[in-house]
Amino acid sequence: MTRVATFGNYQSALLDLMRAQTRAADAQERVSTQKNATDLTGFGRQSETLTALKGSQSRIQGFIDTADAVSARLTTQDLAMNQINDGISGVREALAGAISTDSGGSLMLELEGQFQSIRGGLNMRHHGGYLFAGASTSTAPLDAANLSEVLAAPDVASLFSNDTLKTASRVAEGTTLETGFLADELGTDVLAILREIQAYHTTPGSGPLTGRLTEDQKTFLAARLSELEQAGTAVVDKIAKTGSLAKQVESVTAGHEAQKSALDELVAGRTDADMAAAITDLQLSQVAIQASAQVISQLRQVSLLNYLS
Repeated sequence: MTRVATFGNYQSALLDLMRAQTRAADAQERVSTQKNATDLTGFGRQSETLTALKGSQSRIQGFIDTADAVSARLTTQDLAMNQINDGISGVREALAGAISTDSGGSLMLELEGQFQSIRGGLNMRHHGGYLFAGASTSTAPLDAANLSEVLAAPDVASLFSNDTLKTASRVAEGTTLETGFLADELGTDVLAILREIQAYHTTPGSGPLTGRLTEDQKTFLAARLSELEQAGTAVVDKIAKTGSLAKQVESVTAGHEAQKSALDELVAGRTDADMAAAITDLQLSQVAIQASAQVISQLRQVSLLNYLS
């Protein structure tokens, strides 16, 4: 004969209620977080795989962030070098105009204005630091404020205060790109030409370059015009290299984005909860809680004491 005790019935019903509440809490957590678990312990054997995947995600995201920063720097760098190139083109146009009209009336004023454009490009800033200063980003690479100061310097090299360290960025595993340029390699040629013109202009006998130009003056300016073409070509080459670097960074970033998307899907497949199943589990567990609570309530009416009385 099987004995049925009131205590045993209560204990069984309470255990069922507790299990139902645990299942409800688990389902509620999955519904609210949309994840199968909130820590690695909850993923059991998959925790090692998830750790490796998340490590890869972090590494690739780091490369993407670096590439974004490099792209922004290259964009500013392109603007700066185009400004320098526009200044060189402006100097060429001023010289060509003076030669063709035999007049140097406003030549030096125009050259001064173009020098300021070139100086602005060489001293361009990006995120608070000078683009073409090398590692000395807090120091302007070109100190001379006008053509008179350019001429007063001992030589062209002394005009520049940048160091020799060019910016390099690691944009992928095993891929480091040298993306920076230095002010002296961009501006030495054109400043040397402007310095020669300023010296010629201020030297008694050859200058000043005002009014009607002599044949000697036109010959001198024509020679500088040829040199300016070479200086401009050198800057254009660097602009083209910057464009090529930007395209390379863009390609590398696209590859990283594709890898990250694939990793996100792998991680989501292991961590994201099946919302339909989670909601179903929550509803079933709530029904189980109600049923267990009802059983406990009914047990109060079937106590053996009631029969003994």
